Amino acid sequence: MRVLIASDKFKDSLTAGQACAEMAVGVRCAQPTWSVEQCPLTDGGEGFAVILTEAVGGEWVVCRVTGPRGAEVEAGFGVIETKLLPAAVLRRLGCASGGQLAVIEMAAASGLALLRPDERDVWRTDTRGTGELIAAAAERGVEGILLGVGGSATSDLGLGALGMLGLELCNEHGQLMTSGAPLKWPRVVSLKAERLRKLPPIWIACDVTNPLLGPRGAVTVYGPQKGLESEALVKLEAQSARMMVLLCASCGVDAGLAETPGAGAAGGIAFGLMAATGARLVPGFELVSDWLRVEERLAAADLVITGEGRFDDSSLQGKGPGSLVRAAVALGKPVHVFAGRVDAQETPGVTLHEVSPRDVPLAQALAKAGAWLRQRTEKTFNPG
Repeated sequence: MRVLIASDKFKDSLTAGQACAEMAVGVRCAQPTWSVEQCPLTDGGEGFAVILTEAVGGEWVVCRVTGPRGAEVEAGFGVIETKLLPAAVLRRLGCASGGQLAVIEMAAASGLALLRPDERDVWRTDTRGTGELIAAAAERGVEGILLGVGGSATSDLGLGALGMLGLELCNEHGQLMTSGAPLKWPRVVSLKAERLRKLPPIWIACDVTNPLLGPRGAVTVYGPQKGLESEALVKLEAQSARMMVLLCASCGVDAGLAETPGAGAAGGIAFGLMAATGARLVPGFELVSDWLRVEERLAAADLVITGEGRFDDSSLQGKGPGSLVRAAVALGKPVHVFAGRVDAQETPGVTLHEVSPRDVPLAQALAKAGAWLRQRTEKTFNPG
């Protein structure tokens, strides 16, 4: 029996790699003769850069950068020889084999997980650290940069990052401002792009289709998830529209760019990088699938196991494990899904397993997620 274990992270408890490893132990304890292959998944958030770098044997570069609230944090990025990438990835990016590609995840420098719940405030967070990672990668002489933008703590249109790359945010006295956080925006009267550094091509791995502004925009859709209430949403939306106009004017691009599907990703950093650097959006799940050769692995497997922190009906309409489930079912592979919480209807060919007892407090469930996942997996596949 050939088993493919391809899990996403269990948010706030297990990385994708840890989840795969726990399930692999459970399977091997239950069925020692089965062949088990692990393939951690990523949606562009935490783990994106590490998973993709390790998958092709790239180099990991550690950096100290500015966190979302200004404190220094340790982050890093991968450097990969493009000749090691699958041809499908090179075609998707439109780049040639023979150089180096840097892989960065925004969450490592500007992510929500870096902050305590009481520190999460999009008025005071910015993306300076992500800009510092991009600058450090460019200094390595790479031919391109791939940026995953999941899990952000910010809604600054990427102005913090662009400030680290040479964009000048000026106040009414012509003085430069060091932070791109929205709390500072009322003092910004001009943006100057003349000193933006020259960068290699940037690709943004992104699966959301939200524009920058409006009822489906970054503030309206994702602001409440980051703690904003109705009155604050209206205020930040208005300020975002003003800064959008300033950035487009300074970079000489049409304001219609803000309507591009995906421009609202990660608090608008996708829009900011497109406007100022010419960055391009690429479908995140398809890119990761090509990179990890998921289709080939599914075809070779007799049994597919996946998981994530919460699996509900919307999971099957989204990316990550839901897309993996649909692909495996289409190939006629039996699928088992393990999740901390399951709120999805049964699907033909798919067996759902809820790992955490419903009566256990969340903090305890998160702390025991690894042990419970391993035990539940072993029990599921133990014939006794």
